[in-house]
Amino acid sequence: MVHPGRAGGAGVTVVVPVFGSSSTLPDLVRRIHGALGGREHEVVLVDDGSVGPTWSTVGALALSDPSVRGLRLGRNAGQHAALLAGIRAARFDVVVTLDDDLQNPPEEIPRLLAALDAKDVDLVYGFRGVQAGPRWRRAAGDLARWTVGRLAGLDLQHLSPFRAFRTRLRDGAEAAIGPRVVLDAVLQWGTDRVGHVDVEHHARQDGRSGYGIRRLVAFALDMMTGYSTRPLRATTWLGFTSALFGMGVLTFVVGRYFLVDGSSVPGFPFLAATIALFAGAQLVALGVIGEYLARMHVRLLGQPTYVIAETVGGEAEGPAARAGVPDPVE
Repeated sequence: MVHPGRAGGAGVTVVVPVFGSSSTLPDLVRRIHGALGGREHEVVLVDDGSVGPTWSTVGALALSDPSVRGLRLGRNAGQHAALLAGIRAARFDVVVTLDDDLQNPPEEIPRLLAALDAKDVDLVYGFRGVQAGPRWRRAAGDLARWTVGRLAGLDLQHLSPFRAFRTRLRDGAEAAIGPRVVLDAVLQWGTDRVGHVDVEHHARQDGRSGYGIRRLVAFALDMMTGYSTRPLRATTWLGFTSALFGMGVLTFVVGRYFLVDGSSVPGFPFLAATIALFAGAQLVALGVIGEYLARMHVRLLGQPTYVIAETVGGEAEGPAARAGVPDPVE
């Protein structure tokens, strides 16, 4: 079932990952309808293993509104896995994703859709350079985007959970990609035509963000080691640099002995600092290689990206609509 409005371009599926935010969902759905009232659309709410009344709220919304569907994952799989589940269930040609905390106002959705057509791109991010929230978190996010973008070879300068893209980009995620999926990398497997528009960014209305420093670092590592080999190349260069530095130290020590005063370099600090430098370089290299090996191990286990435990609303069509039966490609 879809929203009765049919004017104004291709249909839109709005995918919202939901985790413990039952209080904001009714207002969120109402505002999405208001923003897309003249356009055929649906809203897919994906409950990412929430505890509490969240699934009941999703069910009530889906049963009372034919344009809303709910998917409940069997366990918490992460924001990007929940998004992937909703995107695979999308029925329209364009997908919009946004969080459930109302930091990105749904009223900005038409601007993303307009940019998707006007700029002749396949993926548009709604980005605001000065975002609401703690300064340390904004700085950490900027650093993560810059670092990960450079190492992963992706356009992440304007990375945001507020996206609009053509549904065909999900074809890049048809294969079994295992857990710890990074949606932005998967989407950019299918296109390099990426744009952005400036949008409003409001303060969080309920709860607190689950993305602290630890999660941001984990996200950066997942992006770098899961979807690019550039960190391995950087590790190779680190090894060459360490070797060159070691040759320089050796030249200095031998040259001092033969050309200066016949004495060796004195002092324990010099020796300790040199050993620590080389040991650190070796540990970094082993850590990077270990990340790649761990990812290979997890993927060989065949662990699914997510498992859909229950659905509500809409017509029961397609793998994503069967309660408890995951898509075979997950």
